[in-house]
Amino acid sequence: MPRQGVLVVSATRAEARHVPPGMRVLVTGIGKVRATLSLSRELVGGAPVTEVVNIGTAGALRDGVTGGDAELGLFLPSTVLEHDISSTELRAMGYEMTDRWDLPDGDGTVLASGDTFVADPVRRRELAEHAHLVDMEGCAVAHVSAEFGVPCRLVKAVTDNADEGAMEWPALVDAAARRLGRWLELNLVS
Repeated sequence: MPRQGVLVVSATRAEARHVPPGMRVLVTGIGKVRATLSLSRELVGGAPVTEVVNIGTAGALRDGVTGGDAELGLFLPSTVLEHDISSTELRAMGYEMTDRWDLPDGDGTVLASGDTFVADPVRRRELAEHAHLVDMEGCAVAHVSAEFGVPCRLVKAVTDNADEGAMEWPALVDAAARRLGRWLELNLVS
């Protein structure tokens, strides 16, 4: 039986395909705006939520990234950064900006999150200076969860190296979704 009050959030149906039966799932659509809007609507108008668990795929920004759940090849980031906002410049102009969220019970990895689908080796190297993984919704889910005071965990399956090979994502997502479903089964179903 799934734990009550847990909301599993996924950007795509493909990533959520193997979520165990009976779990509450929200498919937001790809990108920060869609994730923010969908999750905010659900937290305002849906049944009460005690924990948000964002499952999804990610690109590895560094060769040989290790950590997380080694058995399933999954990562539970401890920190998520919004990589495509000009926080430094906006802070210099006097605007308060939050572009980093620390998450409890993570594995030490850092996830860079933004609306850019990273498939460029140059951008990969730039992001690798600050993070281990990259996705497109994690920071939005963490931000909205924090605003609503709901605990949040991110669970990410690496499908590619955030380079030219990232364009093979459609062929790789099902295997990743199986691993994500298994993690949910092991950790959130009693």
